Amino acid sequence: MTQPTLNRREPSGMHTLPEALRTALTLAAAGVPVLPLRRGKVPFGNCPTCKNSICGDRPNMKMPGPCRCPAPCHAWAAATTDPDMLTSPAWTAAWRRAVAVAYHPGGAGLTVVDLDDADAIAWARTALPATRTVATTRGEHWIYRGVMASRNAVRPGVDIKSSMAYARYLGPGIGSMADLPDAVRALAGKAPSPVQTAPHAVTVPARSGECPHRTPAFLERGIGMAVERITEARSAVHATVYRTFLAVLSTHGRCGCLTDAHVSRLFAAAQTKGESPRHCMDAWANARATLGL
Repeated sequence: MTQPTLNRREPSGMHTLPEALRTALTLAAAGVPVLPLRRGKVPFGNCPTCKNSICGDRPNMKMPGPCRCPAPCHAWAAATTDPDMLTSPAWTAAWRRAVAVAYHPGGAGLTVVDLDDADAIAWARTALPATRTVATTRGEHWIYRGVMASRNAVRPGVDIKSSMAYARYLGPGIGSMADLPDAVRALAGKAPSPVQTAPHAVTVPARSGECPHRTPAFLERGIGMAVERITEARSAVHATVYRTFLAVLSTHGRCGCLTDAHVSRLFAAAQTKGESPRHCMDAWANARATLGL
């Protein structure tokens, strides 16, 4: 079986199509399943029921829970190599609004090690074999041949995107693609590490029989400030999300005031910055573990 490539060589006759769709069709022809991303680097809902992901892949939407469409319709499951589907009216409309092209690494027989910052890149250069490298806005994607389980925050600044995940297409990259090494597979078997930029003190209020916050306004103001902090992040989004979750839990995590609605607001803010639901859950679990909750 011929391995797909991430090289972009456009066939003739596509110059009238949206640029993102031209890129997608070229990748699809090479065996790479693709999908469009809208603003915020999140997928479109690809059927009327799931327009704007209302079917439940974001926790603040009206219909929480798994998608009940007759076929996969969003996120990594929407990625396809079928040119007829990619050029259908509904998809063409999405491609005209798309801000980026994404692909399903696992569907292409690939694994992406997403290195989010300079420290993560420095670690990879000493710990992992050289392979195809693609520059990102904050770091690098290291692409290997082979499929494995995806997992976020396997160590500070490092995510693994392969099966049941999507990665943004940022060009063909440089270097020869190596086989997926055991060193990368082993990362998914470890407990995820908290993503922090610097150690800092955390004060956890002692629990008593009475809520120390006295009024709901205190909690509401805290959640609002946390959402604002995440929304205003311009870099180091992973670290900002983790530190914000940690701050919220350090103040409100032991008194019983936090509800699912509060947590959903925090997760929704993180996902509008491009974080995946899985990363949100991992970051929340890591913060709880750090505080012993």
